[in-house]
Parts: sequence; structure tokens; C-alpha cells
Amino acid sequence: MTKLTHIDASGAASMVDVSEKAVTSRTAVAEGCVVMLPETLALIREGNAKKGDVLGVARIAGIMATKRTHELIPLCHPLMVSKVAVDLEPDDTLPGIRVTATVKVAGQTGVEMEALTAVSVACLTIYDMVKAADRGMRIEGIRLLAKDGGKSGSFRAEP
Repeated sequence: MTKLTHIDASGAASMVDVSEKAVTSRTAVAEGCVVMLPETLALIREGNAKKGDVLGVARIAGIMATKRTHELIPLCHPLMVSKVAVDLEPDDTLPGIRVTATVKVAGQTGVEMEALTAVSVACLTIYDMVKAADRGMRIEGIRLLAKDGGKSGSFRAEP
């Protein structure tokens, strides 16, 4: 069984010591979606949501959340993120919005939590901005799609 990295020898939660790790290029990609009524998706597409530009605000919220992940997740290290891209794609097959976040850093620890946080907050922002029109929306499928860099190497999620 893999040893949990955030548990010390006595079983207490602890922040991982990354001081001896090499600085490497690290990337993580996460995804999630907000499933909604077709009418709610139409409101977003047409720009008729009462609170304004749903996708633009959700994109900025995801980017901002990335930079504050260490304040939200207790054992995350603060990172000097070098790139964040939050993509929001309307999808009639859901119906809803597919959210993907790509985060990059040159550092001593990965950016998986930053990518997952970006997706989570972008999805929550979409919900907040159109909840008056559709309280039955669902946030689903938040997961890590891929990561590169660091001692553990690459990871690709199953389709």
C-alpha cells in the first residue's frame, strides 16, 4: 500500500517537507461539469443571466481560486503559479457547461490541487450566477485528468 504523504510517523497530519525536492516543471489538468436545464444553458449562451457574463465571471473565479488554494486546503504549499487556463464549454449533450483547468508551475511540488480547486470554484460560480433560474443544477465529475512532472512522473485518467 502507498504511504500517505501528509501523515507523519506518529499518525498526525503534517505538511510535506519539499525542501530537498528538485525544482521541475509541473502541470495538472482537471475537469468537471455543471448539469442544468436546457433553458438555463440557453440563458448563459444568450448572455441573458441576471447577474451578467456567467462564463467570464466563472473563468476569473477559477483563476483566482487557483492562486489561493493554499489558503483553502490546509496542507497545500503556497506556489508561484506560472499559468492558469480555465476553459468553459457549453455542451448540449449534458446539457450544461464543461469546465477544464490547466495549471503550470516550476516548483518543488505539484499543482493537482490548484487545478481541482480552479474547476470546483468555477463550477460553484456558474451555479451561483444562475441558481435563480435553476436550483436543480448538479456539479459533477470533478477529477484530475492528467499531471506531469515531479518524482512520481506522469498520470493520465481513464476516459
